[in-house]
Amino acid sequence: MTKSHLLVNAHGLPMRTEITPGQTSDYLGFDLVMADNLPAPRVLLADRGYDADRIRKTMEKCDVVPVIRMRKSRKMRVGVDRSPYRLRNLVERCFNKLKNARRVATRYDKTAESFLSFIDITSIRLWIRHLST
Repeated sequence: MTKSHLLVNAHGLPMRTEITPGQTSDYLGFDLVMADNLPAPRVLLADRGYDADRIRKTMEKCDVVPVIRMRKSRKMRVGVDRSPYRLRNLVERCFNKLKNARRVATRYDKTAESFLSFIDITSIRLWIRHLST
């Protein structure tokens, strides 16, 4: 089993994709996705898996507003602004668009490299469809 991590732009299109083994923490996926030369986002929209003080501090140093729901086990309570958090559906919709490719949804590929490459091919198709309209 693998986890997919996406960095999505304001249009809901994938900017960077990484995969990690299913049992690893989402913190590793965050480090992999953000370790690129892409422009820094203004807002980080993420789910509870990315709720860590280290991630919040890293984003605040870069003048990025972290909008992350807190884990239920968090000792220090952190509020979340609900209006920007509603935009997190862009990420979920991007995952759904990627999973429209049956090969991505069912994970036919044996190796992680071939699976990631097919996710990249599907991402390119989404970008071409967006740019042609």
